[in-house]
Amino acid sequence: MTTDRGAPLKTADRTLQVLLAFTHDRDEWGVTDLAAEFGWDKSVTQRLLAALAHRRFLVSDAVTRRYRLGPAVWHMATAWERHGGMAGLVRPTLRELAAESGVTALFAVPDGAHLRCVDSADGTLGPLRTYRLAEELYPGHAGATSRAYFGMLAPGARAAALYGRPMARFSERTVTDPAQLEELMCRVPVDGYVYSEGEYDPATAGLAVPVVVRAQPVGSLTLVGPHRQLADDRDELLIPLRSAAEGLGELLTPRRVRGRTPRTSRN
Repeated sequence: MTTDRGAPLKTADRTLQVLLAFTHDRDEWGVTDLAAEFGWDKSVTQRLLAALAHRRFLVSDAVTRRYRLGPAVWHMATAWERHGGMAGLVRPTLRELAAESGVTALFAVPDGAHLRCVDSADGTLGPLRTYRLAEELYPGHAGATSRAYFGMLAPGARAAALYGRPMARFSERTVTDPAQLEELMCRVPVDGYVYSEGEYDPATAGLAVPVVVRAQPVGSLTLVGPHRQLADDRDELLIPLRSAAEGLGELLTPRRVRGRTPRTSRN
């Protein structure tokens, strides 16, 4: 039995730091660069990576000897989503926002050339639909929900996702011209929000803001309701909407130690 009660927890924490080091911008690591990132001994880093690879949380390239996330991560993510996952995580925020605003609040994440509703909550004005909005897809070119996300992407990434494919017209307000749509998209980082009326659903208006994690857009948070309700109260509604989006960003951000940590003895 070890006499260092902190050692097992230290090893567990380091293991979690390794997994959290794999991000949108960094999808593979080698032993040397990961050891340098955290200031660890290379032999300790190698043992951590090998243990994670043994359990298939990581896979190693036989040629480059660099590691990427493995199938065990996918299995855990699948189980998480099957039992509520993201919807359960964001639901309290949506309910609070809907209660404060009086209209429907929804959170959506990218799904190809669309945004997919993760979950929603109805306000005091009543439900937006007779069915649940969860899993509903919103076309990338129409409406505030989609534009709040796609407008935060780099122009090249946005063009690859949206342009060069047919764009359906849902109402006379739907923009289908790529050049005109790009002008609207470029306004999103400047304004910090999107307001639209009848672009996707002629009967409703949307007020949306991007949700950002580590400077990367991960989705959008939207208030949806009658045109007049959102148009008249837009500035007032933006306050709780932005606050809720910031809270979601913090909620969805993994806690990761950045930069080097002091070297310690092997454990």
